Amino acid sequence: MTTGWGFPDFDDHEGVHLFTDPASGLRAVIAVHSTALGPAAGGVRFWHYADHERAITDALRLSRGMSFKNAMADLPMGGGKGVVLAANPGDTITQAQLEAFGRAVESLGGRYVTAEDVGMSEASMKTIATMTKHVSGLPVAAGSAGGDPGPYTAMGVYLGVKAAAKRGLGADDMRGVHVAIQGVGSVGGGLARLLAKDGARLTLSDVNAGRAQALAEELGSTTVPANAILSTEADIVSPNALGAILTPESIDALKTKIIAGGANNQLATQAEGTTLQERGILYAPDYVINAGGIINVGLEYLGHGDQAEVESRITRIPDRLVAIWDESERSGAPASDVADAMARKLIGRA
Repeated sequence: MTTGWGFPDFDDHEGVHLFTDPASGLRAVIAVHSTALGPAAGGVRFWHYADHERAITDALRLSRGMSFKNAMADLPMGGGKGVVLAANPGDTITQAQLEAFGRAVESLGGRYVTAEDVGMSEASMKTIATMTKHVSGLPVAAGSAGGDPGPYTAMGVYLGVKAAAKRGLGADDMRGVHVAIQGVGSVGGGLARLLAKDGARLTLSDVNAGRAQALAEELGSTTVPANAILSTEADIVSPNALGAILTPESIDALKTKIIAGGANNQLATQAEGTTLQERGILYAPDYVINAGGIINVGLEYLGHGDQAEVESRITRIPDRLVAIWDESERSGAPASDVADAMARKLIGRA
């Protein structure tokens, strides 16, 4: 890894583009990690950062993760990510800012393809699409690939959680398996509903405590405060919020056998993958288990297949996880390192 420019997460990115639009107040970063397999695909998030360096770091980490995610999902697409900086916590993005971001995407000439992520929606993509054709996650007809990627991400994570339960617990089904879910938005909430149908025992948490409580009442589950979910005693802890939550301190506090969730960049650094392995905790590499959403919007953008094809490809996620765990067991390398090595080989950066 090349750690130039003062950013440890700079990984020979093909381009890191900074945009401002004084008229709308837009400040945005688009990081293109690799186009070796195709256009750099990855969503755009709207988020408040303490400073612009953290926003750039997030874009660097997320775009690299998208390169690995798309490669491991067998999509002919590279990896990129967009970040639009919110001026204040709780802000919502304006139409003018969305249009300005669309112009920024268009200026890259198709090297980057955007879609919705945190703080964005299908309606956001419709506005961006008025300025560029290099966008997916748009509303589509029933049965077509595309639209909101959240439910498809949740589907893949659900299948991955079940595979992890079988691998790490010897469980043939989820009845009575205790899963602690961090974040109950589109992905975590969808995962919770699928697991509840299978009879899993759930503990839920979200920074929006009211949202977690409402879902818990719907599903007959319990809740804990947001700062307590990672240390909850459970068979599986499933992170489905923001990244970099697995630190030396949080790993030390874990009371679980498995980490399997949809959040991007769960490991604060690569070293945390080793720490999890040393503690005997089975880890499902995030960009493998959470690939359902990009499979959906990627096939939409490429014009390949329909909803049935999307779902068929998502069912292959457990097999990829098993292959990673098998190689980890054989080689002694952490599952996170095994996945990275596989992905780097696929994009020609072994």
